[in-house]
Formats: sequence, C-alpha cells, structure tokens
Amino acid sequence: MGKHVVVGSGQVGSHLAAKLVAQGHEVVVVTRSGRGPEGAVRVAADIADQARLIEIARGADVLYNCVNPQYHRWLTDWPPMAASFLAAAESSGAVLVILGNLYPYGPVSVPMTEDLPLASTTPKMRVRAKMWTDALAAHRAGRIRVTEVRGSDYFGPGATDQSYLGDRFIAPLRAGRAIPLVWPADVPHSWTYLPDVADALITAGGDERAWGRPWHVPTGAPLTFRQLGEKMAALLGRPAPRMRQLPWPLVWAAGLFSPFIGELKHTRYQFVAPYVLDSSAFERTFGVAPTPIEAALKATLDV
Repeated sequence: MGKHVVVGSGQVGSHLAAKLVAQGHEVVVVTRSGRGPEGAVRVAADIADQARLIEIARGADVLYNCVNPQYHRWLTDWPPMAASFLAAAESSGAVLVILGNLYPYGPVSVPMTEDLPLASTTPKMRVRAKMWTDALAAHRAGRIRVTEVRGSDYFGPGATDQSYLGDRFIAPLRAGRAIPLVWPADVPHSWTYLPDVADALITAGGDERAWGRPWHVPTGAPLTFRQLGEKMAALLGRPAPRMRQLPWPLVWAAGLFSPFIGELKHTRYQFVAPYVLDSSAFERTFGVAPTPIEAALKATLDV
C-alpha cells in the first residue's frame, strides 16, 4: 500500500479518495476547507502555496490534481496552482496525475482521440492546454512523471449541481414536469460516469504505461438528453419525460448577470453538434470498459 495525496474533494476527488481508502492506501485529502471523506487524513491548505504542497506531498507515491476552480476564475487561479503541483511532484518524486478535460481540443467534427491537437483559441482553454504541455515538458526532461486523464461531462452519484444530468435534470423528471434544457435535446453527446473517472485516475497513477501521455476515461456510446431522459424514466417506471429548451437569447442575457451562465457561450459548440469521446486506447491498454449505461443510471437514480 502507498501514500496517495488527493487534492480536491469535489465530485471526482471524493470518489477517488473513497476508493483509495477502501483499497487500504494511506490517503491524504487536501482542500482549502479541510473537508474530505472518512478514513482519509484531511488537510486544509492553499494549493497555490508551493512550500505547503511540497510539505504535504513528501513521501507520496501518487499526487492527484482534482482541483476545479470556478470556471470564470481559471485565468487567475490555475497558473499558481499548476506551478505548485509541478514543484510538489518534482520534490516528492510522486507520479502526478492530472484530472483534465476536453476543452483544449476546441470544436471538432470527429470523435476525439488523445492525439488531437490542443487547438482551442479561447484563453481559458489555453490555460488548461498549457498546464498539460508544461507538465509533459517536465516529464520529458526527467524532472517528474506525469499523466493526464480526460473525460466528458460527468454524471453519477455525487454529481454536483453543475452536472447537466444532476438534480436540475432528475428532479423534474421524478416530479413529472418538463425538463428545462439549455441545449438541444436530440444531439448525441458523450457522458462520463464519475466512478469510472476515479478508477481511471487510480489506474493511470499506478501503471507506468500510462505515464508521459494523456488518456481518455472509458466512456460509453454518446446519447442525447432525450435518450437519457427516456432511459431514466423507464428505470423509475414513468412515461418518457417532456423537455423544454430555453431560448439561447434568454440564456445569453442571463449570462450578463451570472458569471457561471455567462461562460456557457464558450462551450456551446459542444452541445449544438455531436460531441463524441473515443476512449478505446485506454480500454485496450488497460483491459477495462465503461460501466454499462443501465447500471450507471440505476446508481445515479439510486434505484
């Protein structure tokens, strides 16, 4: 058993820490508030404080970056935190596992594979791209060992209220009301199950075949909002739900008053055309598959 330092205890970090504790590892969870799951050592720290993160990571086998600053703060919050992770990984010798995302690819018209260029020109997406390229350069220079694990939009137990398939989707479905949607109901989209994300992070941190490149989390076939709603309704013994798309001009106007909603204009391309993740490389290399959608939705609905 080894020492695993999980930074961030949100919808991914909490799953990850719980799985590592269950496997018998020494688990340290680092957050600004000092919160974390039972069985882990919980530490309050400012991740931008390099000296502090270096101290916490001393003796670690794996260091996981599961932090998720508010999207409108990426330009200010990410650079100092990313520098702290590189310093802590280099000082401790721990494998650095970065929880990434698909934003740096930018708009694409083909299924996304890990060899696509990080072509987004949006400043916030470029910050995430630079985090990976800086870490990869340090890996190739022999200073650290690193990998990045990327998934599509998350769903599953413990999903936050920002999840498109969280309470904002499930609560009206359970109540028999029309489900309000920001995006079209019938565009195929890849969805990544939260426990599969945690499993992929653990695999990537412990298998040297994963180091020095990015990987996509095992993710099932793309499904539309309508298809997911129908599957969930069937599991609950309810008729297919109605869906109501909010007019885009109304969403855009709301973004003038809400930083979170205002950022949706940068990701609109992901939902108005098919957005498909190809995770076959991870599945072939490590012999795993995504959780079947029926089982994942049952766990999401707790039925």
